[in-house]
Amino acid sequence: MPNSSRVWLITGTSSGLGKATVEAILAAGERVVATARKPEVLNHLKDKFPSTQLLVLPLDVTNETQIKSAFERTIKQFGRLDVVVNNAGYAVFGEIEAIPEEDARKEFEVQFWGPVRIMKEAVKTFREGNPKGVGGRVFNVSSVGGYMANPTLAYYSSSKFALEAFTESFLKEMDPKWNIKGAIIEPGGFDSEWKGTSAHHIPPHPAYTDDTNPCHMFRKIHESDRPVLGSAARMGRALYKLADEPELPLRIQFGSESLFLVKMQAQKTISEGEKWGHVSRSTDREDMNGEEYVKGLMASGNFDRLKD
Repeated sequence: MPNSSRVWLITGTSSGLGKATVEAILAAGERVVATARKPEVLNHLKDKFPSTQLLVLPLDVTNETQIKSAFERTIKQFGRLDVVVNNAGYAVFGEIEAIPEEDARKEFEVQFWGPVRIMKEAVKTFREGNPKGVGGRVFNVSSVGGYMANPTLAYYSSSKFALEAFTESFLKEMDPKWNIKGAIIEPGGFDSEWKGTSAHHIPPHPAYTDDTNPCHMFRKIHESDRPVLGSAARMGRALYKLADEPELPLRIQFGSESLFLVKMQAQKTISEGEKWGHVSRSTDREDMNGEEYVKGLMASGNFDRLKD
């Protein structure tokens, strides 16, 4: 009897949220393609689960050939693909002046261009590889740092900001009849290798080492033994359950810390808009009423789907 359970493809499954999500999926009896740059770290799962439920593949998200191969082997093995999770990533820590451009560009290759390539293959597979109308789901793992930026993480946050903007445009480009949906996941701190093997620490720039310098202070916070609030295992189960929802939010925060910080940043943006709105409105043409113009745009109906 053919297996009708969902098929997932997840990047960056060697540790953290990726590994936890794979474990949640397998525990639920669904099928998963677990990818990692070093797939041998998943041998313990290969020994435990049959090839009819688990396929482990090598995948560097900067390697387009490996990406295409992963999707082709998924369809060959399981005949369908239902959910894609872009989770692979790492962080470069350091002041803007301290980080070499080569390292900054690598950050974007892994955290922006990698997911972009994955998404392009995913939409093609959902639309043309799956039965018509089945569609699929794409979850892009960003960060609270993809909504608000901090010192020493300029390139990390920039790559996540870019991924969030791309995801929003991507989802708005999807034809409703394709049934392709998705969401941006914004985790806060959780038990993972984010500060360890998934991070590249650049030595401090000498101009930023004063005790009162924001970069120095943030480094001290980051290097402290402060416990993290989030549980990777619980986040993995939450992501698994999220895929069951018929309608998805554009963004969802994982962890109370992330939810608090995102709400704080959003409220700050609204507050600044209200405070400085007179400057914004002063740039409108004198022969037009800005408020009426915006109302007209909304009433036209052309923006109904875009404003969701």
